[in-house]
Amino acid sequence: MTSEIAHPLSLAVNGRDYSWPVRTTVIICFDGCDPAYLEAARKMKAIPAIDRMVRDGFAAVALAAMPTFTNPNNVSIVCGVPPAVHGVSGNFYLDRATGEEIMMVDATPMRAPTLLAAFAKAGARVVAITAKDKLRKALGHQLDGIAFSAEKAHSCTLAENGIEGVTGLVGRETPELYSADLSLFVLDAGIRLLEIQPTDLMYLSLSDYVQHRYAPDEPEAIAFMRAVVGVVADHGMNDMAADDGEPNVLYLGDVLDAEYGRGATRVICPITDPFVRHHGAMGGFVRVHLFAPHLDPEVVACLVRSLPGVAFALSRDQACERFELPEDREGDLAIIAEKGTAIGARAEDHDLSQLAGERLRSHGGLAEQQVPFLLSHPVTPQHQVELGVAPLRNFDIFAVALNCVRS
Repeated sequence: MTSEIAHPLSLAVNGRDYSWPVRTTVIICFDGCDPAYLEAARKMKAIPAIDRMVRDGFAAVALAAMPTFTNPNNVSIVCGVPPAVHGVSGNFYLDRATGEEIMMVDATPMRAPTLLAAFAKAGARVVAITAKDKLRKALGHQLDGIAFSAEKAHSCTLAENGIEGVTGLVGRETPELYSADLSLFVLDAGIRLLEIQPTDLMYLSLSDYVQHRYAPDEPEAIAFMRAVVGVVADHGMNDMAADDGEPNVLYLGDVLDAEYGRGATRVICPITDPFVRHHGAMGGFVRVHLFAPHLDPEVVACLVRSLPGVAFALSRDQACERFELPEDREGDLAIIAEKGTAIGARAEDHDLSQLAGERLRSHGGLAEQQVPFLLSHPVTPQHQVELGVAPLRNFDIFAVALNCVRS
């Protein structure tokens, strides 16, 4: 059911056209869901709902936005465009104009409207629910609708979130932050809202707690998959530990300090957010800023390329062109790790003690770019052909769901 008030047949948002939803449309961002998690769970016959989507709907593998971190990709999905347009290229970045290190905890870095806000403004009934509150303000940017997080479910207000009494609605208290239940709470809240009120568009963004902690074929990962129906992901996930279980880390900041002196360079780890217990603020992508005038970016890049575990060392222009990144938020160099290697700043900047003996599993590089792309309904034959020509991106999900599904 869609809104009874007059609405346009379609909306243009950030240069893309979206048809008005003819039925309730729910998009779930399955945080950290590498296709390997679906493959392992399907072998165990643990995900019949997703099996039905693969069989009767539409299933493909899409590419996530780079770097493959949570914030750039969630914002890409709800804006329908890459970071070069919306401006969010990491969870954490260095402001080149001020020299200030900034952690994204609200919508301040965003330069583009979300399609959620655009549809709500045009009269659609829109809901956005996220696991962690760090994303809630971005997903709810200028949204005249419901937007809340499972993390802060107990303190939702009508003024701030468009809803109150969430824990009572769902029937249980706010879940633990570091738990699989954080994601399940998001799904349960979405289901309850669909049961009690008409909704046109709903976006549910989960947590990657399980994927950071467990490999695809581990029992805990399979058990979690039994409870989840996902349609797209923000990034994949890979093991970044050596055979002996110790984290396989290149501390790039220490290498550059030894070569050029402390203070000549600064390594920024864009994965950094308020929740570093899973990954110690290390992943497969970092930015290097050069502060010494005599340093030639290409000379530094050549040094970095020679280091074990480095796949690419790109200049700012190269990184922006290849990965559709905003130029003013990029460093002088973008460094991408090989699969299985994590890159950090200095060893002193990272605390891996919270891993408590668990293997380091993280993301950020090209090895974590492939994600599942699933729809519960089949697309039209014409669109089936068109979607097979160009590579799908995870931020195409709203366009395909609204424009390409059979009536």
